[in-house]
Amino acid sequence: MDNSLTEGSGFDLRGFIKRVPAAPFIIGGFWIIVLILAVILDQPWITLISDSIQRFAIWGMLILAMVPSIQSGTGPNFAIQVGICSGILAMVTSIEFGMTGIQFILVSVAMALAISLVLGYLYGKLMNAVKGSEMAIATYTGFAITFAFYFIWLVVPFTSPFLGYFIGEGLRPTIALAPIEAHGILDGILQFSVAGLNIRTGTILVFLAACLFMWLFFRSRTGISISAVGANPVFAKAAGLNVDRSRVIANMLSTSVAAVGVVVYAQSFGFVQVYDFPMWMAFPAVAAILVGGATAQRSKVIHVIVGAFLFQGLLTTVPPVFNALLQGEDMTDAVRMVIQNGIILYALTKMKGGVK
Repeated sequence: MDNSLTEGSGFDLRGFIKRVPAAPFIIGGFWIIVLILAVILDQPWITLISDSIQRFAIWGMLILAMVPSIQSGTGPNFAIQVGICSGILAMVTSIEFGMTGIQFILVSVAMALAISLVLGYLYGKLMNAVKGSEMAIATYTGFAITFAFYFIWLVVPFTSPFLGYFIGEGLRPTIALAPIEAHGILDGILQFSVAGLNIRTGTILVFLAACLFMWLFFRSRTGISISAVGANPVFAKAAGLNVDRSRVIANMLSTSVAAVGVVVYAQSFGFVQVYDFPMWMAFPAVAAILVGGATAQRSKVIHVIVGAFLFQGLLTTVPPVFNALLQGEDMTDAVRMVIQNGIILYALTKMKGGVK
């Protein structure tokens, strides 16, 4: 047997195989099987793939927000709601100020960044205060910030007719963007269809541009410091790096990406959703990046791209196929919850212990 590939050439085949994450192949294989079942069951499989691509684009930045927090050592950002609420507040304020069309998008993004940087800084300080329990505290923080924003939605005297009820006070739970000509602004850029697939090019390009920014950031001095802190905080501190500062910057970046991401999500979805909407957004985002091959300790941009495509594709395809198999029984929500929470539980069982 020729062992040149593993011994003489410097390429360790066995080591390479061990380093390749299994999750993308398992989930990808399962998705292919489901798509084959969709064809057999006469389901609109082309439409399912088109919807999967759309969900990949609109969820991408929310999943990308996981990278900085994981790399910094604070783990998956289960408090992504901090950024999402910042983005929602920015969009609501933009509507209140009368912004429409592309102006609405630009102003919302600018305000979302400003709000999220402040809240992200406070959240980063909180993560430094609870080292060793970050994921548990982050989950509680995400729920708490969602309910804290209830007071804003109910108490602040918004006057725009697009925001409130005809009678009474407080914001509507769902605010349509079509009346202010902001639905699908990014989707419509270079949009095209091929073989029945509807490709929303603009939103995909925005997501890929954000991925490129994140990739470049983690090759900068600050990004390398954050990765070093996450990999070994004791060594990083001995090397003169400011561990707490790096963790705060990482969580500010994570929160800001989520804030911009929810603006991208809303313009494609066509509605700004308030109140309970942010509550459960963290779990699908965490599950997606884990599907892409990330762990609770290490992640890369490629994990985001692969995970967003596979996970959202699976969540889009499985429910209608299962419903067809069950002859009309609607199991959509149950199937989605089983898939995403099962993936998170699996990933958490693979976490290595240790003192941070």
